[in-house]
Amino acid sequence: MAGMEMSMTMHVGMALIPVGLIMAFYGMMPRLALLRADNEVDLHFHAADRGGLTWAHWTLVFALFVAVAVDVMKPATLGFVMPGMTLEYRISQHAAGTLALVALTGTALGSIIWGRIADLLGRRSAILLSALMFIGTAICGAMPSFTWNLIMCFLMGLSAGGLLPIAFTLMAEMVPAAHRGWLLVALGGIGTSAGYLLASGAAAVLEPMFSWRILWMLGLPTGLMIILLNRYIPESPRFLASVGLRRQARAVLDRYNAVVDSPDDAGLPPEMESRGGFWQLMTGGYGAITLGLIGSGLAWGLVNFGFLLWLPTNLREMGMDAAAANGLLAKSGMLALPGIVAVAWLYHAWSSIRTLVLFVGLTAASLFLFFVIGLTGSLTQGFVIAGTACLLISASGVIAMLIPYAAEIYPVHLRGTGAGIVAASSKAGGILGAGVGVVGFFENIAFSALWIAVPLIGFALLLLRSGTETRGFTLEAIHSQIARRR
Repeated sequence: MAGMEMSMTMHVGMALIPVGLIMAFYGMMPRLALLRADNEVDLHFHAADRGGLTWAHWTLVFALFVAVAVDVMKPATLGFVMPGMTLEYRISQHAAGTLALVALTGTALGSIIWGRIADLLGRRSAILLSALMFIGTAICGAMPSFTWNLIMCFLMGLSAGGLLPIAFTLMAEMVPAAHRGWLLVALGGIGTSAGYLLASGAAAVLEPMFSWRILWMLGLPTGLMIILLNRYIPESPRFLASVGLRRQARAVLDRYNAVVDSPDDAGLPPEMESRGGFWQLMTGGYGAITLGLIGSGLAWGLVNFGFLLWLPTNLREMGMDAAAANGLLAKSGMLALPGIVAVAWLYHAWSSIRTLVLFVGLTAASLFLFFVIGLTGSLTQGFVIAGTACLLISASGVIAMLIPYAAEIYPVHLRGTGAGIVAASSKAGGILGAGVGVVGFFENIAFSALWIAVPLIGFALLLLRSGTETRGFTLEAIHSQIARRR
């Protein structure tokens, strides 16, 4: 298909995609004023948190697991499409590398935009609209030129980037406090692993039969899957109550066999029911926490999309055999898999904020270990495997907790926005990693490890000092703790 002329039919079809998305967006906009007409009674409402998990909760978990896996799958597919794309379009590997940069930029912006939409229109509406846009951009697989692929890949990233923060936001608001922490972390860890497995499995099975283009066209069936699962995705009762739709909120809770808490458990006093805008996340009690989370996300992106990508190359240049260097990450990756289980257990049974700080600190310590390896030139295999495994375990733990923690600490009217900004920071770190990698930042293993580790220690200390405990607390109680710091 490379070089094929774009016909008028193709141009019209592509133009109809954004028109359809705008119409769908308008159709899903809640008419809040009309809905509030049925909520004239001033009914006290506070989201239930004392109930147990029901079958309805587990179906929601499955639906959101699919959404997270689809979100992770699309960026993971980039590495598998670039070789075939390079051959078909006859472009250099450096030019093909811009595809990853464009896609990551799209996902970063998508996390922020869709997070804000979730706070304005509702969590369920944002998930469905994001999935619909994801389906439309599957046409990326039929693009005859690399330039068109870049444009559509950016839009695909823009759509997929929103699924992650919205899924965690909805999960945090629907799961009872006693189970919220471990389910959020498990969703992040297992969903991320499933996304990478789906990407690699699809590349292994489908690409030999249908070329690299089929990996882009998978956006159609995977997006449809989310649409079909929408019957198991309710609107958040906390969002409904926050916009005055208390009767609809109670109806959702009835589906989940939840008991509405008593007025004594209402959480925030009236004077602290802030309705501040975006800057509320950057000031007061939230400012330092937001800075710590964004900084940790940026550092994670630099590690995952920069330091680890260049690690095999650096080890080979230091004298390690190529096969041994490639096998090193595989061995260390196997050791890192049980780390997610440990993260979920510690987050649930010990402390949410201390577990997050611990793994941010372990990531910095692992980087300091590579600083020593690079400085001394020591390539003892056991020493390097230990450092790589520790870095993979700690980095995987950080990303598994970062967005779940953000989804717990922000107030209901800014929860999607806050989770979206933190999710975007990890992708922005990947963009930064790709940029500085081009200019040779990661060619010196000691230098790059040190320059990431030092600020990471600062962000860990900032979170330790300003972060708040979320384990076992209702979301309203967490917001109350932070609001009182103003």
